[in-house]
Amino acid sequence: MSDRDRDRAFAEYFAARSSAMRATAFLLCGDWHRAEDLTQSAFTKLYLRWNRVQRHESLDPYLRRVLISSFIDEGRWGWWRRERPHDARIEHAADPEPSEDRVTLMRALAQVPPRQRAVLVLRYWQDLSVEETAAALGCTAGTVKSQAARGLETLRTLVAHPVTAD
Repeated sequence: MSDRDRDRAFAEYFAARSSAMRATAFLLCGDWHRAEDLTQSAFTKLYLRWNRVQRHESLDPYLRRVLISSFIDEGRWGWWRRERPHDARIEHAADPEPSEDRVTLMRALAQVPPRQRAVLVLRYWQDLSVEETAAALGCTAGTVKSQAARGLETLRTLVAHPVTAD
């Protein structure tokens, strides 16, 4: 495959999947700017390995795993260690005003520990099976089940007794 063909194939994949990956990243981190950074980082890592990816039908699971690993590593090492952008705003298409329930849920989800949050996003937002979630996170199905149970319990507690921002 020539460089031009490789770049064209990658650009097509990016155009088709970047919005979905950015939405997943947003659910993980709760911030559109960080979601953009996580998505860009994941696609950059994919591009660097593009020629070595043997099966292009497995791109979504691979990219999702890179995205989640980046998110979890960021939580471990702190996103504040990265470069800080200046005050320029990233313009997004106007989204409808979120409902009060959605805002409450997003605030609660942001307080769930990162691994549990990743499991909840993959299982209940991405609608992945237990096995697919385990593959994306590089863990066992049992770990996914226990993290999902803990994450749902945490989420229920947070939604039932929301912490209000003063």
